[in-house]
Amino acid sequence: MEAVKTVVLLTLMTLLMVWVGGIFGGQSGMLIALAIAGVMNFFSYFYSDKLVLRHYHAVEVDERSAPGLLAIVKRLADRAGIPMPKVYIIPEQVPNAFATGRNPSHAAVAVTEGLLDLLDEEEIEAVLAHELSHVRHYDILIGTVAATIAGAIAWIANIMQFGAIFGGGRDSNSPNPILMLVMSIILPLAAGIIQMAVSRSREFEADAGAARLTGHPEWLASALMKLENYNRQGMLPEATPETAHMFIINPFTGKDFSFANLFRTHPTTEQRIERLEALRREMGVR
Repeated sequence: MEAVKTVVLLTLMTLLMVWVGGIFGGQSGMLIALAIAGVMNFFSYFYSDKLVLRHYHAVEVDERSAPGLLAIVKRLADRAGIPMPKVYIIPEQVPNAFATGRNPSHAAVAVTEGLLDLLDEEEIEAVLAHELSHVRHYDILIGTVAATIAGAIAWIANIMQFGAIFGGGRDSNSPNPILMLVMSIILPLAAGIIQMAVSRSREFEADAGAARLTGHPEWLASALMKLENYNRQGMLPEATPETAHMFIINPFTGKDFSFANLFRTHPTTEQRIERLEALRREMGVR
C-alpha cells in the first residue's frame, strides 16, 4: 500500500506541475515546465547526494577511523542484501542521521557525532537499519523527485506572482492577474503537502524495515525517543526545509508548534513508537 500511495502522490504532483505550466503558458508552458523538471531531476539524480553531504560538512570514515561503526553498517548491509554504502560522520553534537544516494550501489549513510555519543550500540544499529531500509527501497530517490517537482512548482508560482503584479492580464490571452496571484500562493502549499505525504509514508515503512533487519523493534523505539527529546532542545545547525525529510528525526522538532507543523515531513514520534510497539508484539519480542 505504501508503494501505491507513493506512486499516486508523485503522479498528483506531476499533474499539478503540468497544470500550472498549462495555465501560465498553455501547451508551451506545459512543455517548458516538464523540461525544467527534467533538467532538475537529472541534476538531483546524479549530484544531490554530494551537495547534501558537503552542506552538512560530512566526513567519510573508514575501518581505521571508525571500525565499530563500519562493522555495524556492513553487517546490516549484508543482512539487507545491498552493497556496502559509504559511511560519513557529521561533526555536530545535535544527534541525527540520514541516508542519500540515487540507488543502493551509490548510497551513503551519515550520522552526527552527537548521535554516536547519545545512543548505545543497539540503538545505533537500529538507526542505521532505518537508513539502510530507505536505501533498500529507493526512498531517497523518491524523496528527491518529490522535492524537485515541488521546487519547480514553487519556481513557476513565483513567476506567476511576478507576472500578476507587473504584467499579467494586459491582453485577452493572459490569465487573470488575481487568479495568478492566488494560485502563486496556493500551489506551492499543495505541492508541499504532497511532498510531505510522500515522506511521512516512507518513514513508517523504513521503521518497519529496521525492526525486521535487527529483529528488535524496541531498539529503534528507544532511539527515536532519545533523539526526539534531544532535538526539542536545539535545532541542527544549517538544517533546511528542503533536506528535512532525509533525517530520521525532523531537525525542526525544537521549533515552535506552528513552524514544526509547517515543515513536518515525518509522522510524530509517538505514532512511530506506537507502530513499533505493535510490530514488537506481532514479532513476539519481549
